[in-house]
Formats: sequence, C-alpha cells, structure tokens
Amino acid sequence: MVVRRLGFVALVAIAVGVAPLSASSFFFTTGSPDGRLASLSGPATSSKLETETADDFIVSETTVIRGAIITGLVVPNAALPSIENVEVEIYRVFPNDSRPPSGNVPSRANSPSDVEIEIATRDASRGTLAFDAALQNASFSVQNSVVTGINKAPGNVTHGEGPVTGGEVQITVTFDPPIILASDHYFFRPEVAVNGGDFLLLSAPRPIVSPGTPFLPDLQAWIRNSALKPDWLRIGTDIVGGDSAPTFNMAFSVTGETIPDAGTPGEPNCQGTTVSALAREFAGIDHAAAALGFSTVAGLQEVIRDFCGR
Repeated sequence: MVVRRLGFVALVAIAVGVAPLSASSFFFTTGSPDGRLASLSGPATSSKLETETADDFIVSETTVIRGAIITGLVVPNAALPSIENVEVEIYRVFPNDSRPPSGNVPSRANSPSDVEIEIATRDASRGTLAFDAALQNASFSVQNSVVTGINKAPGNVTHGEGPVTGGEVQITVTFDPPIILASDHYFFRPEVAVNGGDFLLLSAPRPIVSPGTPFLPDLQAWIRNSALKPDWLRIGTDIVGGDSAPTFNMAFSVTGETIPDAGTPGEPNCQGTTVSALAREFAGIDHAAAALGFSTVAGLQEVIRDFCGR
C-alpha cells in the first residue's frame, strides 16, 4: 500500500514551543475497473435480498478516513437521479467481531467479520455521508456477475450469472463526520440504493496494478446476502469456482490523513494521547478539526471518544 506524505512546518506550534509532527495524507486505491465481474451491493428490495460486497485495505497507523470513491454498474439503466442512498460499513477480518464458523460456507479464513464496526458506519439517509455520482460510461459490459446466486454450501458454486451491461457510475463519498481507524486490516463495504434498478460493484485487477496501490496480504473480495448472514462467500473461489477459480478485487479508493502517535483504543490515556497528537500535528485541535473535515471541534472530540472506547 502506498501512503503519500506531505511535510510541513507548523509555525504556530513552534511559536508556543511545541514540536509539530509530520502531517501525512493517506490514499489507497485498487485501481480502475477491469471488466471481469460485477457483484450486487445494495439494500433489500421487493425482488432481492439485501446483498453486500466487500473488499479489503490496510492502514499502517491510526488514520482519519475522510472519503471514498466507489465504481459500479447501475442496471438496467444509468439514470443518476435513480441513486437514492449510499451507506458504507467497515469490517475487521475474521475471527474478530465474530462467532465460531457455522459450517454453512467452505471457509471463513480471511473473510470480513460477522458484524461491522458500528461507530464507523456512515449513511446518507442519516446525514453522516454525502455523495455525488458521475456517469463514466453509458454502456459498460462485464464478463460475469453475481447477483442472486449466493447459496450456502454445498450449493455455493454457481459459476456466476453471466455477462451484464449497464451504466458505469463513479460515486464520490464524503464522510461527515470522518472515520478514525486504528492500524489494522479492514474490509470496505459500500451499499447503494437505486430506484428501479440495482448497483453492482465492479471488479478491479488482482493483484493490484498501476494506478492502484499494491499491498500485502491483498485478500480477495467476499459477498453475502441476508439469508447467508453472518457468513460470507469468496466471490471467485466459492461462487464462480472452476478448476482454476478466479479471484477478484473491487473498484474503490479511500482517502484521509494519518495521526502519528495517536492513542490506542481501550487504553485509559487514549483520548488525551490522540488529542495531543492532533494538536501537535496541526498546531491546535481547532486547526485539526478544520483540516480533517470536521464541522466543529466538538464533532472531532466525539469521534475520538468513540474511537477510543471501541
């Protein structure tokens, strides 16, 4: 994974005798869609179960995630006003936040956990996420898809549901408030509601290639519907299958700022240490709130409390 660093001198901090840390921007992307696969990721509708597609990323130190970009297909059409809502959840890697395996899927190794990190969920319908959708291609085709063929073992292998064509849409997401994540391995799960259609997240190359930012271990994408919960299936290995089963990444990116020397969640001094680290990095907690995209200092402090109490 590549983390771009932007050094600066915080003159105000020097003036009051506090040595600032080096501010660092964080950027991760799996790269551009490769046309191999599209998988459903949307809430329940009158004809379909809630279905979630997730792919992984790593943060190597505590990071404030300010936004994301999601690329997928809107089917059967690409009418941008038909996108009604976007929700993003973040999961840790199994067996964190999970019960023992149920036996309903071939494997849970390296899957998303059973449940999301509740304090990291952002939802446009609840005012914690803003999004803007832009049509990239009115007619984009993929070789295979996974929409409804998501079954418990031993009926998990369906080989996919075949080619699909739709409007390629890029959704830019801003989190309000931003999300603070400790150093760890995570899964990113977007869910998009479309009026009169579906949103299928597009695949990206695996292994990651330029302009993506490679990292190890790069886990493959997983999927589940509400009938399979709390379990997940590997889209390539478990559903598409075959003698040489493919594996997939999904097309998304996340951006933010790292917090050097932040506190550790669960530790008694986490809040004070994190506030001090931000004040040093940005020459004051009020500057930190503005630079990181928080509307108020109180909003930043509330997210720090949630982060430290996890």
